[in-house]
Amino acid sequence: MSADLIHFFTVNWFGQFILILAECLLVTVPLLVAVAYMTYVDRKVWASIQLRRGPNVVGPFGLLQPFADGLKLVLKETIVPSSANTVLFLIAPMITFMTALIAWAVVPFDDGWVIADINVGILYLFAISSLSVYGIIIAGWASNSKYAFLGALRSAAQMVSYEVSIGFVLITVLLCVGSLNLSQVVIAQSGWFFNWFWLPLLPMFVIFFVSALAETNRTPFDLPMSEAELVQGFQTEYSSMPFALFFLGEYANMILLSAMGAVLFLGGWMSPVPYPPFTWVPGLVWFALKIAFLLFVFSWTKGTLPRYRYDQLMRLGWKVFLPVSLGWVVVTAAVLQFGGWVPKLF
Repeated sequence: MSADLIHFFTVNWFGQFILILAECLLVTVPLLVAVAYMTYVDRKVWASIQLRRGPNVVGPFGLLQPFADGLKLVLKETIVPSSANTVLFLIAPMITFMTALIAWAVVPFDDGWVIADINVGILYLFAISSLSVYGIIIAGWASNSKYAFLGALRSAAQMVSYEVSIGFVLITVLLCVGSLNLSQVVIAQSGWFFNWFWLPLLPMFVIFFVSALAETNRTPFDLPMSEAELVQGFQTEYSSMPFALFFLGEYANMILLSAMGAVLFLGGWMSPVPYPPFTWVPGLVWFALKIAFLLFVFSWTKGTLPRYRYDQLMRLGWKVFLPVSLGWVVVTAAVLQFGGWVPKLF
């Protein structure tokens, strides 16, 4: 009986389809719940910084607030401007949200816990993160609004500027590991927490995190939707569920980039100390804790730092992060080559 089931799920096309669908649901459903509750955590962190309570009415401790907000957005009317391109206007938020979800296919949650353990995982993540800008550009253009279009152009310029730096960050990790497979990246950091790449590649870790803030349009890089001059940027004409998809896409991207930071620099599912009782904690729990820590810093920065001017934003991306990340790639390659630490490829 067991042999028949194994054959059905590994050889039969319908069994393989069911298995892949189950894996996708196993990742997507907890992710959607995490996205919903990240909005709650965000507001609670800001409230603590500003010495107030935050959500505390709907449910115990306000825990049902995300569901109340979701229900409110679902019940609202979807308004499409008369001069907008209706098809593109409605497709744009779907693109933003879907690109944030499909990137999780290559993220390893634990040893062997990954939907697609491909050898080009880093390249796949970089390609998918580059696609998310299309949803924002299409939204700004299809809205036929000057505020939305200017916000979309700002966002496109910002995301392209900081993706270049993220690309060089990924190259330094690739040089240290010798593989584009994300599971191999985590395994290369096995051992004590000072073996993780955050220490030898500390400048790149800082550049990665700041670029992640810019990629997700979070403070202090939230110029695409700065209220003072753009009303709400590329989201100005959106309401109801299309607006909710943009909102959820931003939070899903935050969680994705936090997961990338945990995999690339914080040892993924590895425990900080390779001895009991730390090793008794499942790797999935360590991975979730590292993501939670980076998400807390996301919220912390939003509640603390002021918004950059646009010229400061561009200067930081092109005149600081680009030369520093490029220089660190050269230094890393030189140290690995002359130190005899170049990873062996099998």
